[in-house]
Amino acid sequence: MIQTVIFDMDGVIIDSEPVYFKIDKEMFEELNIAVSFEEHSTYVGTSSQNMWDAIIKKHGIPGDPGKLMRKEYNLYMDYLVNANDLQPIDGVMELINGLHENNFKLILASSSRMEIIDIILKKFKLSDLFIAKVSGSELAHSKPHPEIFLRSAQLAGSEPKECIVIEDSKNGVAAAKAAGMKCIGFLNPSSGHQNLKDADRVIQSFKELNADLIKKL
Repeated sequence: MIQTVIFDMDGVIIDSEPVYFKIDKEMFEELNIAVSFEEHSTYVGTSSQNMWDAIIKKHGIPGDPGKLMRKEYNLYMDYLVNANDLQPIDGVMELINGLHENNFKLILASSSRMEIIDIILKKFKLSDLFIAKVSGSELAHSKPHPEIFLRSAQLAGSEPKECIVIEDSKNGVAAAKAAGMKCIGFLNPSSGHQNLKDADRVIQSFKELNADLIKKL
């Protein structure tokens, strides 16, 4: 039986991908490289380091991935700190509260850095509902590697088969399945053209989910 629900953050709790796409597009232009929307979408769900390592290699540009990561991070932090109209994705707050009231253990597992995770949880008043949070930037491997979800299960005291992951990216779904967990794929149009076919269930709205449905998956 499912005991633990693991939420991705970007594209699941907050619709942040359009902001990252905009920031990265401006950085690509400064670097004078052409990264298509399709290519950019393949990096959704993975870490910033993985993305910049791959782009530097693929496009043959001189550059320090660490410097590019810091610039992207600083630009996104500026956005978060100064944005007064941040809203969670429609329906996700109701789902999180419903799961908490039904005694599910909730974990937040994101490729974002912990400082970003903390800001978003605080802005949405969700900090007390999650028993643990995991930042992929602090782990050895990024999605689609299962490390982030295996670590989440460990923190929850649950076996992988007792966990279900909610993800919006192909990389995230692959990581969840590699961890031996069930996965719900959220088809977020803002996350690019993500192939979520390997998820156990694909939804277009969080209003399609509730605690009772998750218990049956």
